[in-house]
Amino acid sequence: MKAEVLLPKIFNFPFTYNSNDISVKTGDLVEVPFGKKKELGIVWKNRSRELKDIKIKNISKKIKNYSIDTKLVNFIHWFSAYNMVPLGLVLKMTIGSDDNFIKKDYPIINQNKKAIKNYNLNSEQKNALNFLNVIDNKFDVSVLQGRTGSGKTLVYFERIKRIIEKKKQALVLLPEIFLTNEFKSRFEDFFGYEPAIWHSKITPKKKRIIWKGIITNKLKLVVGARSALLLPFKKLGVIVVDEEHDTSYKQDDGVIYNARDMAISRASYEKIPIHLVSSIPSVETYNNIQNKKFRHIKIFKRFNNYPLPKTKIINLNINKIKDKFISDETIIHVNKFLKKKEQILFFINRRGYAPYLICKKCGFKQTCSNCSMYLTFHKTKNKAICHHCSFERKVINTCKNGGNCDFIMYGPGVEKIFDEVKRIFPNKKVEIFSSDYMKKKDQASSLFKKVNNNQVDILIGTQMISKGFNFPKLNCVVVIDADFSGRGYDLRTTEKNIQLYHQLSGRAGRFSFNSLIIYQTLSPKDITLNKLIEDKSEELLKNELIIRKNNKLPPFSRLIAIIVSSNQHSLSIKGAKEIKLQLKKINNIEIMGPVDSPFLKIKKKFRARLLVRFDRKNLIQKKITNLLNSLKISSKIKLTVDVDPVNFA
Repeated sequence: MKAEVLLPKIFNFPFTYNSNDISVKTGDLVEVPFGKKKELGIVWKNRSRELKDIKIKNISKKIKNYSIDTKLVNFIHWFSAYNMVPLGLVLKMTIGSDDNFIKKDYPIINQNKKAIKNYNLNSEQKNALNFLNVIDNKFDVSVLQGRTGSGKTLVYFERIKRIIEKKKQALVLLPEIFLTNEFKSRFEDFFGYEPAIWHSKITPKKKRIIWKGIITNKLKLVVGARSALLLPFKKLGVIVVDEEHDTSYKQDDGVIYNARDMAISRASYEKIPIHLVSSIPSVETYNNIQNKKFRHIKIFKRFNNYPLPKTKIINLNINKIKDKFISDETIIHVNKFLKKKEQILFFINRRGYAPYLICKKCGFKQTCSNCSMYLTFHKTKNKAICHHCSFERKVINTCKNGGNCDFIMYGPGVEKIFDEVKRIFPNKKVEIFSSDYMKKKDQASSLFKKVNNNQVDILIGTQMISKGFNFPKLNCVVVIDADFSGRGYDLRTTEKNIQLYHQLSGRAGRFSFNSLIIYQTLSPKDITLNKLIEDKSEELLKNELIIRKNNKLPPFSRLIAIIVSSNQHSLSIKGAKEIKLQLKKINNIEIMGPVDSPFLKIKKKFRARLLVRFDRKNLIQKKITNLLNSLKISSKIKLTVDVDPVNFA
């Protein structure tokens, strides 16, 4: 008997093997000869096809007690077709490509009980929990929306507890890896044991342990970043997507996909409920709420009825600042909180010390030799660094006007604000909260401990700090540069600003009746800023939907970006023009471009973009995939396909 076996490699089809006397069914894990090696694969759905007169190899063995559910097989198939990526690469996200975890015996993660804290839900939280509990054994999308600090996490913890009590599994998705450690301690306090944490940075051994626990239904709960979505759960009962609006759910290299959207599809295939959790939903989710496709419940009250912070706009056009970035008026407000031994956050969404270095004698700009980007100066390394390819260069250059260049460092990054804060408040303990300072395993947890033990007076943070952290003594947030203008290539600029500043204000005053968020800005009359201050985020989302509809943008149409890259600029544009001619053969699509990408060159590759727009009801991916696969594409160009792009960079 013949069997189709899909391997976790770049192929978009399974290979045919003889099963001989081995009884196999779709989803079984098997070992097969492939080339000179043995590989693990999954028995796939049989295809009716004519086989050439070739010798078919035999399946070596079936791996007992390990198989993936037919529902997951079907989801992988759909995921591959929707995102236009090879089947084998999607399977690799499910089973990995290392067979050692089958051969070795690994213990399941220790889930011994520890002391748990008692939590009492308030009436709003109980109401929300009942709302989520209504549907258990069928597909349903519900949105749990609540102000930052309103206790949304406790509500879905209670929901998960109920699912686990029914001997089912639960998956919680978080948008960023670094959030998992903060989440872990809250989880232990509630459940009394450690959750299984899954993301790209955990060790291979840990991955094998978790994988085994999931596929045998011994692990009941996994907390993970994007890739956890494809794990082979045996009896999945619920999916929770926390901070569902966060664009970090979009993976933009390798297998490109939006984990939030794919989670909804997986829940559909598994016939289980999924809960999207947010303080301000994404525009797509908000549109689905308006159209009654998603159920929706809100929690209005913060913990113990603590109010949202008061707001203060400081007009930088009037309060002129010379040679510094923090206004005198801001300093007066900050000092009031410091005197009360309360913590301050200065927010600036730029890493490093300065984003631009320009010679004041000859005008030379420090740019990346691999990418069309300015280099950012990082004081800690004393180097200029590219934030796209990690290229580094010492800040020395021979000036056209003789001697070395004398660089002016334009614009502030967290390190520059750190220096300024240290000058203004020399006796205060100041720390930076940025991805560059959180790379080592224990750096984040060490900083959290310091903050929670009140060993830090002032934090300087980037966007990382706006996500899901609970700092009890943080009662004043200063936004160094409240800029809502966007950069032209991101259709989600307004949406992101609504979410970012809403979450940022929610970091302050979680346990205080007197907290403050200060916006330093050159645009004090900006509509988005003022609607946020008036707590009218929903108005902004409604307006954003009107703009999107008028411009035929998502969620009222679908987009697929095709990026053509090459070592030569002319080849990228030429290749894109040729592909556009072929794409015109497909009906009911609009093809825009080609144009140079706003980031023209990344990692030495010049990039041209095509944008395909089509009606929401049509799934054009299969036609485009077949057409692209039929083309003889030059080896001098590379194609990248991005279904549902988040931006146009």
